[in-house]
Amino acid sequence: MNELVQDGIAVIGSGGIGGMLAAELVGAGRAVTLCVRTPFDRLTIESGGKTREVAVDVATSPDEVTNSRWILVTTKAQDTAGAAPWLAKLTGPGTTVVVVQNGVHQEDRVRPYTSATDIVPATIYCSVERTAPGHIVHHGSAKIVVPHGPTSPALAALFAGTMFEIVEDEDFITASWTKLLNNLVANPLTALTLRRSGALAEGPIQDLARGLLTEAVAVAQADGAKLSEADVEHSVQRLANLSPQGGSSMLYDRLAGRPLEHEYITGAVVQGARRHGIAAPLNRAVLALLQTVSGRPLDGSS
Repeated sequence: MNELVQDGIAVIGSGGIGGMLAAELVGAGRAVTLCVRTPFDRLTIESGGKTREVAVDVATSPDEVTNSRWILVTTKAQDTAGAAPWLAKLTGPGTTVVVVQNGVHQEDRVRPYTSATDIVPATIYCSVERTAPGHIVHHGSAKIVVPHGPTSPALAALFAGTMFEIVEDEDFITASWTKLLNNLVANPLTALTLRRSGALAEGPIQDLARGLLTEAVAVAQADGAKLSEADVEHSVQRLANLSPQGGSSMLYDRLAGRPLEHEYITGAVVQGARRHGIAAPLNRAVLALLQTVSGRPLDGSS
């Protein structure tokens, strides 16, 4: 195994989140390698009414990389296995893997593919849209929540000078389920209706959102999260106040003809409900619709 590159940062995945994280870290003077399938020379970032270009080192094959101190896994959850060759080449002694993905229990998805012992799950609040390879539109927010632990101060130092705020949370299971509540409405309903976030402020959609979220809170509580009915209403109101022109990663993926992430968002609630013996008929119905529009055959297992 190669000697660890002490200051190296590898970002696996060049979607909206991966591109935005890479651009911010490069802008703060960090050495970043963006691991991608489709090559490009620079990142173009639209944010706050301004456009900037960021030169970034791009690798298109694991053969082009070596061990890194930090690995940020930003692929969609369903693409985690595809990151395995990158993780094998990038992991070295002292490597920290940060899993920046939707859903819950993110670290469990990556653990089979890396020898790293320091795997940090992370939830991110950042509304971004990749309109083309290397072209990112930032609609708002820039916060990453991670569990309280020995790695957190170093991660905060890594992102010093960027727009991203690193927040430590001693109750990360509650934090991750809180983020899932937001995704559970915005992602599926914008993807199914092919409408942007303005639709989430409409009365009938808010009624549906309350039903989906109430089921999810029951599952989250059984999973150990400290959520309540108040969190349902808080999520509904937060979604109603989103920028009407914003969207969701699942909407962007459906518009672009890419696979959807429903199994790790709505599917996480349905699977958790089954595990804990909780009824979740609304989420089961939404999952069936998402599986249908994604082209995945229904097999009755959900």
